[in-house]
Amino acid sequence: MTVIDILTRVDTICKKYDKYDVDKQRESNISGDDAFARLYGAFETQIETALEKAEIVTKEKNRASAVAMNAEIRRTKARLSEEVPKLQRLALKRVKGLTTEELAARNDLVLALPARIEAIPDGTAGGPKSTSAWAPSSTTSRPDIKFDSDGRFDDDYFQESHESSQFKQEFEMRKIKQDQGLDMISEGLDALKNMASDMNEELDRQVPLMDEIDSKVDRATSDLKNTNVRLKDTVNQLRSSRNFCIDIVLLCIVLGIAAYLYNVLK
Repeated sequence: MTVIDILTRVDTICKKYDKYDVDKQRESNISGDDAFARLYGAFETQIETALEKAEIVTKEKNRASAVAMNAEIRRTKARLSEEVPKLQRLALKRVKGLTTEELAARNDLVLALPARIEAIPDGTAGGPKSTSAWAPSSTTSRPDIKFDSDGRFDDDYFQESHESSQFKQEFEMRKIKQDQGLDMISEGLDALKNMASDMNEELDRQVPLMDEIDSKVDRATSDLKNTNVRLKDTVNQLRSSRNFCIDIVLLCIVLGIAAYLYNVLK
């Protein structure tokens, strides 16, 4: 991963999570409900960021990194140019507490924005284009642009430079690491698949055992119910036979008393 990729990703991540930054949200809410102030502040921040990137490009020795950063700057300029009409509409909108002079000053700030955006260096030539694509012209080309080959494009010019070879080696290493990571993920997925298959087979083996246990439990429940019914009948029979014996004894006692009274009265 090159320096430009790291900077681009860090910038994107920071912009994505800016809404969770309490300090930045507090600073952005200083203007209250003034949408123009918030949007203009965002414009100023993005312009300053683009200028800082342009300054980094001037010091960057890696051609690929410089080209990528210039492309990012051009995208930022295009995005800002698209937002200028929206900012101009907000500048014309009246806000409570602002005077007419302040509104006019806002309009002037918006009118100056396109020139400021176009003034950001993005690696493109601002002057007229040369008619010859290969031979440098002293009258049409800019004096600060220098050709490394002095106009001679031989076989040595197209040889691989140290920066390009380093970039290629880094790209190949990243690709190898990515392939290794994908292989590890594939192996992990295969292991999970095998574990799921083993679990499915074990469940298939346990299903007959569970069915057998259910049938045994049902039979045990039925036997227990039958035993309870038979025990209840036995208890009822014991109670009935005991009552019969008591009735016989009481009847004998009554007959004995009656015989005694008959003998006494006779």
